[in-house]
Amino acid sequence: GLSSTTSLGLALSTMGLLKGIDPILTADLLWILRSMGHGDKIAIVDCNFPAAEVATKTISKKSPILLTVSLPEALSAICSLLPLDYFEECPAFHMSPQEGFELPPAGKEVIDQLKASIGEHSPDVTVRPMERFTFYEEARKCFAIVQTLERRPYGNVILTKGVIGPDGKDLKPM
Repeated sequence: GLSSTTSLGLALSTMGLLKGIDPILTADLLWILRSMGHGDKIAIVDCNFPAAEVATKTISKKSPILLTVSLPEALSAICSLLPLDYFEECPAFHMSPQEGFELPPAGKEVIDQLKASIGEHSPDVTVRPMERFTFYEEARKCFAIVQTLERRPYGNVILTKGVIGPDGKDLKPM
């Protein structure tokens, strides 16, 4: 038979799974995504972001932590469910360095990957940079903050929720 440790690991890895929903999306995160309305924003951030403090200023005051997930993995799962706002000029922003500082190579790598993760589900969305301190202020206006295990610098994104149309797809302007 299975050892109790193996049984527990197997049980934990299969608990709460739903068909068609990425298992890294926790119950709290699913509640947040469903509770957000058109135009609400969500910040998905790295492990160094001051998520607990910033979350106290958000609409929901929630900050679920995805302990074993990189930023690109979290974005892929979230964007598989979350419609982006095509009525906004830019519904996705990533953090960028403040003036006078350069983006380190690891930061460029995570930004390239986060753009690919968003593009996987919303290929025609442009992801634009947002200066670091402006990003902190905008994150405080979000519906919630989702913290990941991402360790690369500048692995932070703000997404604006759009609308799902009658056909079940992201609603886009005519």
